[in-house]
Amino acid sequence: MSDFEEPTVPVPWGAAGIGPVNRLGRSRVQVSPLGLGAAALGNLFAEVKEEQAQETVAAAWQQGVRYFDTAPHYGLGLSERRLGAALREHPRAHYTVSTKVGRRLEPADGRGDDLANGFAVPSAHRRVWDFSADGVRRTLEASLERLGLDRVDVVYLHDPDDHAEQAFREGYPALEKLRSEGVVGAIGAGMNQAEMLTRFVRDTDVDVVLCAGRYTLLDQRAGAELLPAALERGVSVVVGGAFNSGLLADPGPGATYEYARAPAGLVDRALRLRDAAARHGVGLRAAALAFCAAHPAVASVLVGVRSADEARDCAVQFTMPVPAALWQELRDTGLLPPEEPS
Repeated sequence: MSDFEEPTVPVPWGAAGIGPVNRLGRSRVQVSPLGLGAAALGNLFAEVKEEQAQETVAAAWQQGVRYFDTAPHYGLGLSERRLGAALREHPRAHYTVSTKVGRRLEPADGRGDDLANGFAVPSAHRRVWDFSADGVRRTLEASLERLGLDRVDVVYLHDPDDHAEQAFREGYPALEKLRSEGVVGAIGAGMNQAEMLTRFVRDTDVDVVLCAGRYTLLDQRAGAELLPAALERGVSVVVGGAFNSGLLADPGPGATYEYARAPAGLVDRALRLRDAAARHGVGLRAAALAFCAAHPAVASVLVGVRSADEARDCAVQFTMPVPAALWQELRDTGLLPPEEPS
């Protein structure tokens, strides 16, 4: 693994009006305010054809996206391979890539599929939880090989919920050492919860945390402690799951929330949010993205898309102006807490 190099930031960053780049914490790593979450490129729940995957990344690039997030977990390495191939035509200094450690991939018989874990791929590998120092390095080296890169910019500890002791005692120090050696530019943790991420912010020297699904129009748990703590400590937050896996993208019967059928009460709430946004001339997707981006601790909002059309739509929605009057109405009607958005 080669030393981390400070990226140069040429004109293509921030194209298409998605805004200027943001630095992650006190690191030198920069991200576009809208990022691409590449789980879908790993055949999340359904197959994405190779050409479609490449077109998705190309469309995001054309819209000015320069931050791309992936993980070995996504399609047993398929997401990393596809993302690396799609970015190969671009100068390495023109984009930021993050991947994750904590699930090490080992060869398996490949006779089944991985749908039990959410990915429509053959089970050619199996995941092994491993937040040890050796596991962190081995996992990162394998990711670099799949990506076809000599470095990534950001490495997150991935979903250490049930492995807190090893993650804090071994995994985090291993990342800190990689950063001090110049192998990576920024380190952090990525989870679908806010509580342990708050502990990372307060008890370690992470540059960034990735919080998925816990700072949205339907769930503001991260706003209570995580975001204020991050702002106080100078740690950046990347927000994922802005649409709560679908409900805030297209609410209605059959919509999904947290990758399952949305309860009727949440569907009703999402419909009320949609109607309120419409009264102010804004689409719900635009409002959902704007809410995530509004907090000063948030450096980037990741969107998980599976087609070029979805990538273009998210970029357009992200640039839509959202009037302050909408937030006021949502607060007045109890659809948002009094202090949100900050």
